[in-house]
Amino acid sequence: MPEREKTVEDTATFAGMVAAKQGWVVNPDAGFTALLVEGLTVNWNRYGYFLCPCRDSDGSRESDSKLICPCYYARADMEEHGHCYCALYLSPSFADSGGKATGIPDRRFA
Repeated sequence: MPEREKTVEDTATFAGMVAAKQGWVVNPDAGFTALLVEGLTVNWNRYGYFLCPCRDSDGSRESDSKLICPCYYARADMEEHGHCYCALYLSPSFADSGGKATGIPDRRFA
């Protein structure tokens, strides 16, 4: 269990910090992003780590290690598709283009 529960505000701050550090943009669709942030918050409070809300957990940090936000696959997804699997993060060029994130293949199974 996590030592302290996170709030959606904590998680939104985390997402913003990740985006800034990686040179990415948080998805500007506020409603969509709120759902992802809520899912990340639930997962933190359930597992003690920010498991991608779009993927299932084995319930073990070790087995989930590549799915912790930002996931191991995010950089390659960003380069190829302009956004990560769950579309919380966008590349700046994708965001500037006004493109809409679409479903992309899950690299775990590629």
